[in-house]
Amino acid sequence: MPILFGYLYGLIATRVKKLKWQLKQLQDLGHEIIILIGDFTARIGDPTGKLSARKVLSAQEIKKNTVNYKKLIAKILDVSKAKVRFLHNQEWTNKLKPVDLLNLASHFTVARLLERDMFQERIKTGKEIYLHEFLYPIFQAYDAVTMKVDMQVGGNDQTFNMLAGRTLMRKMANKEKFVLATKLLTDPSGKKMGKTEGNMINLATPPAVMYGQVMSWPDSLIGPGFEIATAVPLLEVVNIKNQIKAGQNPKTLKMLLAYNLVQLYHGTPAAISAEEEFKQVFEEKLNPDQMPVFKTKKRNIVDVLLATKLASSKSEARRLIEQGGVKVDTKIVKEVNFQIGSIDRDGVVIQKGKRYFAKIK
Repeated sequence: MPILFGYLYGLIATRVKKLKWQLKQLQDLGHEIIILIGDFTARIGDPTGKLSARKVLSAQEIKKNTVNYKKLIAKILDVSKAKVRFLHNQEWTNKLKPVDLLNLASHFTVARLLERDMFQERIKTGKEIYLHEFLYPIFQAYDAVTMKVDMQVGGNDQTFNMLAGRTLMRKMANKEKFVLATKLLTDPSGKKMGKTEGNMINLATPPAVMYGQVMSWPDSLIGPGFEIATAVPLLEVVNIKNQIKAGQNPKTLKMLLAYNLVQLYHGTPAAISAEEEFKQVFEEKLNPDQMPVFKTKKRNIVDVLLATKLASSKSEARRLIEQGGVKVDTKIVKEVNFQIGSIDRDGVVIQKGKRYFAKIK
């Protein structure tokens, strides 16, 4: 039974974790898994949940986004098995002729496509709906038909697109396609966590950084985080949610969540080390044992922030300093013209915010 999992443009732990564990279970049961790289549909941009048209990505941007996908997915699935395939939808979609596009479009109505919530919202607010955005679910549906899948697994934000594939499968192949929609983590405002919202956790994120990112989540995400993003048994998850309701210190439970996530992706030793470093930095107020080291002759704090990659531009560096977000050897720097003095053999520690450190020598 071929199972389709797509459409990957950016691997985000907090978004695809539940999906991939579902796929792991299906793989263990003997099903074939297809990981679809949506390098054609990425050129359109999925309009799901967007109140304005998405930026059209170039081929170079898409290629950059898909680097290391196989390696990252191997953190969950056994990709060495013959029953795991990686496909690219540009391989067949780019071969479609105008007559093929007409045939595909004839299976859908404008009224059906306009049912989508975000399109209705745009109509109410007078915002544009572009024709290429209508094509996204049609092309995604065509992917399922082309690969003759029996089931498609995706986040519940993809339900409309996946059901479009079910409709097209019936009409073009006289076959049923099952749809398995899973929960997504959402922030307190209801927005799904991801790259666009700036709150993603990438599967390749180093252990200590991943641990710290989870600790920065609002307390309201502890329960859903355990439910959606870990392999913790459901009964334990229910118990954790009850502890939160009973008033248990949320920090303790959030640390347990952070430990679980790091353990899943990096292993137990890395999870233990990340937790110890977090305690050292945030509870004992000490510098982390490991941090990137840079050799530089720069002494102005703005230049040093750029040299250590703690800031991507001089304007960002100045903003961090003015907001009190920069420390030099544990002391807050308040002036953008601050000059670092002599540097001994141990170096000088530069800190940005609570989680980011670098040492200059």
